[in-house]
Amino acid sequence: MQKLNKRLTHRTTSTNFTPLAISFIYAFICLTLIGCSVESPKNEEIYDLVLIGGRVLDPESGFDGIANIAIQGKTIKKISMEHLSGKEVINVEGLVVTPGFIDLHSHAMSPLGQQLQVKDGVTTALELEAGVYPIKATPKLFNGKARINYGASVGHMAIRQRLFEFFEKPHLLSPRTVLGTMSTKQSEPNSAFIKPADASQLKGIQKHLQTGLNSGGLGIGLLLDYFSAALSKAELDMVFTVAADADMPVFVHIRRGLPGDTAGLLEIIILAKKFQASVHICHINGAAMSGIEEHLKLVNSARADGVDITTEAYPYNAGSTKISAAVFNKDWQSIFGISYGDVEWAETGERFSDEKMWNEYKRRYPDGQVIHHYGKEPWTMLSLQEPDVIVASDAMPIRSLNERVHPRGIGTFSRVLRKFFDNSFNNLTLIELIGKMTLLPAKRLENFAPAFTKKGRLQVGADADITVFDPTTISDRATYKSPLSSSIGIIYVLVNGDFVVKDANIVKDSYPGSFIRSANLSMLTDN
Repeated sequence: MQKLNKRLTHRTTSTNFTPLAISFIYAFICLTLIGCSVESPKNEEIYDLVLIGGRVLDPESGFDGIANIAIQGKTIKKISMEHLSGKEVINVEGLVVTPGFIDLHSHAMSPLGQQLQVKDGVTTALELEAGVYPIKATPKLFNGKARINYGASVGHMAIRQRLFEFFEKPHLLSPRTVLGTMSTKQSEPNSAFIKPADASQLKGIQKHLQTGLNSGGLGIGLLLDYFSAALSKAELDMVFTVAADADMPVFVHIRRGLPGDTAGLLEIIILAKKFQASVHICHINGAAMSGIEEHLKLVNSARADGVDITTEAYPYNAGSTKISAAVFNKDWQSIFGISYGDVEWAETGERFSDEKMWNEYKRRYPDGQVIHHYGKEPWTMLSLQEPDVIVASDAMPIRSLNERVHPRGIGTFSRVLRKFFDNSFNNLTLIELIGKMTLLPAKRLENFAPAFTKKGRLQVGADADITVFDPTTISDRATYKSPLSSSIGIIYVLVNGDFVVKDANIVKDSYPGSFIRSANLSMLTDN
């Protein structure tokens, strides 16, 4: 029947049949073969948009078949093998139609960042590892116009900078603003990253975390590895207490040890058990390195013990961060198992030659990005093939096309799909892989952010966040040397029912993205 429907769909869109004739043809086949009914054209509903003849995948129901999709406004109204009429009808025969990809881990919270990500099929990108604070500052990152949906956790880092260094920087891409009431106070540079909190500061951090959660923050973003020298047991206990009390997750960059060391992961599992808190481990392949198998076993064991724990991975064998990151104040060569020649300066692609060059760049450009090549393909694939591991990009901050960044914010999702079609995955079906990009991230968030109950699915009543790609051409093009080359094979992307990508091109002046917050909005403003 699927093959008949596929051929029929092609004919009905490429001939001059009248609507009545089309209806009779469908009626004859349905009544003869499977006994279904077809509405009379007189009673037929005309939808805003109909996508016909695509291979439709819904990870939640398991549906995988040729079907037509009707969209009305922002919502999917009908999925059927029958004829559907629309004000606009697009033939997507030969293409794969899926829920829009949801990226839990994106620092590319800028208009350009969203443009690059939507070309990779992403319809929702969230800043959950570093977070934002105040939460109300999040829409300002897009000047009030967003191509895709967005949201953020409460940024523990931004709160510490406010209390220790007396400036407000809501996000990595936000400008730094001196807080007027604190401008006369003296602060030690970078004290937010190195100074333990006293009793008064702990109370301040707690208050701001609670305020952020009450303003719609999607959990707490905890860059623990960056604050290893500063975070006391009391502060960590407080962070997990606040999260547990609000029934919200902690999105954590765990502490790094030597390659394969599980101590950082065990620390978080113990805290989650102690406080009955939910946790999400960011980029487990980047944290675990050669110990990825043991890390995955620990996550699965904790889940079996009742811990609400999830994790994610990206499809690259290199990480990226600032050259001034805390890890580079440690014995980073032993931690990553690399040397200077394995690290490149993101802005130019130049590799470091020796300690002298490294120290000079670190002194002159402390905010500069480096790409450190420490992973191996078997480690990466092991993490991506684990059924419950979510695909997420860890997209780096970017403001302009003059910048060079790690390519993962441009090509993650297309890269994973290309690996699938090149047979790199040996234990997952396509619908299971799509679920790791759509349903799993939605389910991670839906218990406290109801908007996600209608995302990550391709079902009647779901939001019309839809990605359509060509399985024969889908591929990333972004490389470490040319990181801003957009993915290919993403043909259509709809966000809340509006096209943002059409015929593989960005739709000019299309900004249907919405600001997604949690249901915990007991306050209208945050400070």
